[in-house]
Amino acid sequence: MQYFVVMIDYGRRGREAVVDPELTRRDVLARIVSGEYSNISFIHEIVGQSVADITADLMSEAAVPEIDGQGTDLQALRFDHLRDLRKHEPAG
Repeated sequence: MQYFVVMIDYGRRGREAVVDPELTRRDVLARIVSGEYSNISFIHEIVGQSVADITADLMSEAAVPEIDGQGTDLQALRFDHLRDLRKHEPAG
């Protein structure tokens, strides 16, 4: 028997493991691409008694970029961009 376990992280609300023996790899991939599965912690493929972590494989197949938002201050980046635009405005 083969099935997939998709662990979704909801932050403070906890985590949810989606396990549906009828889902195929293609179904899981389609749900990632559609956005139905987001904030994925991991995806495991269970075949018989073996477990494989296929998170990176499916995320790359879905062409979902991994964004490391930690340590990035988006508001500061926006202010820097606006400051740079003002520097290059014609004096008038």
